Amino acid sequence: MSSLSEIYKDLVQKGTISPDPAQVAVLPALEDIRCHLEAMPPRKRGILGGLFHKPAEVPQGLYLWGGVGRGKSWLMDLFVENLNIPGKRRVHFHAFMQEVHEGMNAARKTGVGDPLGPVAEKIAADVRLFAFDEMQITDITDAMIVGRLFEKLFEAGVVVVTTSNRHPDELYKHGLNRQLFLPFIAILKDEMVVHELVSPNDYRQDRLAGGQVYFTPANSEARAEIDTIWTDLSGGAAEPLTLTIKGREVVIPAFRNGAGRARFHDLCGAMLGPGDYLAIASALKVLVFEDIPRLSRNNFNEAKRFVTLIDALYEAKVRLIASAAAQPEMLYVEGEGSFEFERTASRLREMQDKDWGKDQGEWP
Repeated sequence: MSSLSEIYKDLVQKGTISPDPAQVAVLPALEDIRCHLEAMPPRKRGILGGLFHKPAEVPQGLYLWGGVGRGKSWLMDLFVENLNIPGKRRVHFHAFMQEVHEGMNAARKTGVGDPLGPVAEKIAADVRLFAFDEMQITDITDAMIVGRLFEKLFEAGVVVVTTSNRHPDELYKHGLNRQLFLPFIAILKDEMVVHELVSPNDYRQDRLAGGQVYFTPANSEARAEIDTIWTDLSGGAAEPLTLTIKGREVVIPAFRNGAGRARFHDLCGAMLGPGDYLAIASALKVLVFEDIPRLSRNNFNEAKRFVTLIDALYEAKVRLIASAAAQPEMLYVEGEGSFEFERTASRLREMQDKDWGKDQGEWP
C-alpha cells in the first residue's frame, strides 16, 4: 500500500494539487498514526465495563492548527480516506458536540446520575479514530463538557486527529470560568502531537479571489455556477448541520469543511432571530446562499431577517456566495425599511470584493 507521501506525490505529478512543503511536512505524522492503527488488533471489550481500559500501543493523535485555507481539512481527509480500519469517523467538531448534547438530554430522561458516562461509552464503542474538523470552543456549556468527554475517549483508546485555526492554548481564550477548561488543554497536549501548518498559501482564497460571488438573476445559469463553486469548496459529500439554540433547532441543509449551503427560504422564511443568525455566523466560514428574492412590504418580515443575517455574516467575516433576483441596490426599492436597506446593500457590495475580510485573518 502506498504511503501518504507517495499518494501526495502522485497527486502532484497528475496536476491534481500543487506541491506545498508545509503540507508535505505533516504527512509523516499522519502516516505514523495510520501505520499504528492498521497494525493494532481489534479492540476487546470485557463484559464488566472493559471498554474504558486503554489498550497498549495506542499512538498519539494529531492536533493540526494554522491559518484558514491552508489545506488542513484536505490533509485530514486524505488521511481518513486512506486509513484501512473499521471504526473511523470524520465529523465537524460543532456537529459532534450537538450529538453529545442530544445524547446527554436523552440520558437524563432515564434518571442516570452522570449523563455524560453512557454518551461517552456509546460514542467510543465502535470508533477507533475520530477525525474532527475545526475544533473550536466558544460556548460555556461545551467548555464544561469537553474535558471530561475527551478524557473518557482517550481512556477507551480512541485516537483523535483534529484541525483547528487556533493553538490549543488559545482555545476558549477569555471564556467564562476558563480556569475550569485548562485541564482539557493539558489533556490535548499530552494525548496529541501539536503541529502548526505554516504555509503562505491560502487555497480557498485563491479559488475565489477575483471570481464572481454574487449572481443575478437567480436562474439555472447562476445555479450551475454556484454548483461548481460549492463542489470546489466542499470537497466531498455534504450533510445537514443542526444547531441547537436555546432548545430550538436551526438547520443548515448542506455543510462540509466549514462551508454551508442554504436557500433564502431556509434561513429567512423561518422565524429566526438575531441569536440564531449569530450562531450560524459562528459555525460557518463560507455561506452559499441562493434564491434571494426581491423584497418589499409584501415580505417585510423576511426582509428584516435577511438584514439581520447579513449583519451577522458581515461582523463575523463569513464569506458569502449568493444568487439573487437583482443587484443589491435593487433588491428592496419600496416599502417600509427600504431606506435602511441601503446599508445592507452596501455591505453586500463590500462582501463581493476579492480582498474582503482578508486583513482580519478570517478569510475562508
